[in-house]
Amino acid sequence: MSSQLELFRLPLRFTGTQTQARHILLSGRIVSYDLRRDRRRLALHIDEHGLRVGAPRAVSLAEIEQFIRQHGPWVLDKLEAYTRRVAHRHVGIHEGAKLPLLGSEVSIRVTAGGNRALWQDDELWLAARPGSDLVALARRALQRRALEHFRPRLTAVVSQLGRPIPPLALSSARTRWGSCSARSGIRLNWRLIHLPPEPVDYVIAHEAAHLVEMNHGAHFWRVVAALYPEWRSARESLKRLGPGLPLI
Repeated sequence: MSSQLELFRLPLRFTGTQTQARHILLSGRIVSYDLRRDRRRLALHIDEHGLRVGAPRAVSLAEIEQFIRQHGPWVLDKLEAYTRRVAHRHVGIHEGAKLPLLGSEVSIRVTAGGNRALWQDDELWLAARPGSDLVALARRALQRRALEHFRPRLTAVVSQLGRPIPPLALSSARTRWGSCSARSGIRLNWRLIHLPPEPVDYVIAHEAAHLVEMNHGAHFWRVVAALYPEWRSARESLKRLGPGLPLI
């Protein structure tokens, strides 16, 4: 049973106080799901993070699970499809591996060395000791590259607002591209480095706009448009390309 449980436990995401983590047996397989009791009607949603169930507060758990079982074949088919998709996104770091980088592609080269990473044109050289963690070495190099790319763009955008430049940090969140806090500054997902520059610039403009409006109302989107007029097409590109980014 434990292997079946793991098969359907996709990458975790943040769950709020209204969300309850549960599991159910479907056709002999244990399936994890998140239950939210703040919906007007029963509803199922599946994405790369797993199964989410929305339900009214008055509906009993027995009714909820009966509803899930009625849609059991659909649930299992969808979860298996997303499991295959996530597995396909995992990229091994080895000699000759390729990764998308800001609209182009970088090749991984591995050589002996003191656990250092060096960028040379369209190649990322990993000079590693025997037995070193190449994934961690590559991830650190990509994160440094991300900061180098993000910082000047954030500075330029925030300068348009006439605001102090906020602290910038990287995030590894599974479900959010960025966040903005008046206290701690702006965090950007380092995996944005795998995207072309346009959706990256949109995310930066989006988070910078939160320095003016901490909501997604009409005024917020006017600020985004002033900072990045092509935001609509860039957002569509982000929606299209984001789910396919490599996982390392």
